[in-house]
Amino acid sequence: MSGNIMHHGILLDIGSDVLVIYNGEDYIYIPLIHVQRMLENVEDPPIAVPSNEYPMDHLHTLSLRSILNNAKGMFSEIQVTKHQSVHGYVTTILNDYFVFYSPVYKTMYIPINHLKWLIPYTSSQTPYNLENDIFPVNPTPLTLARTFELQLEKLIGKIVVFDLGTDPDRIGQLKGIHGSFVELVTAKGDIVFSHLEHIKTVHYPS
Repeated sequence: MSGNIMHHGILLDIGSDVLVIYNGEDYIYIPLIHVQRMLENVEDPPIAVPSNEYPMDHLHTLSLRSILNNAKGMFSEIQVTKHQSVHGYVTTILNDYFVFYSPVYKTMYIPINHLKWLIPYTSSQTPYNLENDIFPVNPTPLTLARTFELQLEKLIGKIVVFDLGTDPDRIGQLKGIHGSFVELVTAKGDIVFSHLEHIKTVHYPS
């Protein structure tokens, strides 16, 4: 996959823009846009085909948007940035992004085309073994815009974190959006412009 990520498992299903593999423990939903190549694995021991039901409903057309809709309110693990996954649940799906609530990062805005994969939890699991009642039903008071760019405009003037803050230049005050570029002022006062298409996640301290 993109980012030199590799998954091993049984190919269970494939839809218009997403496929499903089972690795012996998890069902992994992978958008096809991030699949660079697939190889038949003839070396490792075979994985048994799961006898239990899918963790999400597959009665309708299998697509990335339908998977995200089915995942709403279901605890899941997702990967967006390289080698770092996030745990929580999808709350809302908009035109080109979705809202994800994480007990670590709180409310996150994630462009759909940057989702690398999604793994639903089993019904008995919760992130970090936290109690269910600590997860808010309405995790953010901020109204939601139709598109990712319009949602970023609502955060102008706030301290925001791009891409989980893996780079200091991805944390700062959002000053404005100029065409395809987002202007950020870092802790030291440096001005950094980031291309909108390359922002993978956005969250802000509450």
